[in-house]
Amino acid sequence: MKKLQYNSPVILSFFFLSLLALVLGYLTKGWTTSALFSVYRSSLANPLTYVRFLGHVLGHADGSHFMGNMLLLLVVGPPMEEKYGSRSLLAAIVLTALVSGVLHFLLFPHTALLGASGIVFMLIMLGSLSGMRDGKIPLTLLLVGALYLGQEVYAMVFVRDNVANLMHIVGGLCGTAFGFLLGGRRKS
Repeated sequence: MKKLQYNSPVILSFFFLSLLALVLGYLTKGWTTSALFSVYRSSLANPLTYVRFLGHVLGHADGSHFMGNMLLLLVVGPPMEEKYGSRSLLAAIVLTALVSGVLHFLLFPHTALLGASGIVFMLIMLGSLSGMRDGKIPLTLLLVGALYLGQEVYAMVFVRDNVANLMHIVGGLCGTAFGFLLGGRRKS
């Protein structure tokens, strides 16, 4: 009989925390989603402001939003955790959440940000760099970067859909930076 393995602790924990945030949002009719899992301009004297700088990546507007992000997270995340290690991947997720949360707080005072899209795009860009060897830039990075950046810029200019395209770009830039920083290193 085969046993289940918690094979990717950071990614699986992120998934289950996001699922918990979604269920809490439904049970509280959106209160927890707004109070804990969305980042928006609020008083720096409010301790929940700092929780939201990180917690926004766990919140999702609805089941469809959750599914879209989690499917990609569960496909792209485990190989990155295997390659770079749980500690490095957790640091990348926390830093990406913090950077996107603070930037959104500063740049968009009248809107809320929630969802794991920035984390997913960070993982996608990190994945496109995972084949880097001897300091050579993989063509996959350039293709993914061009397609991804082009799609986000197009959406920012021509599509009005309440999607935080700039924060997707921030996530992609974080993934690229982590990819170059970690280089071809394997987990230690």
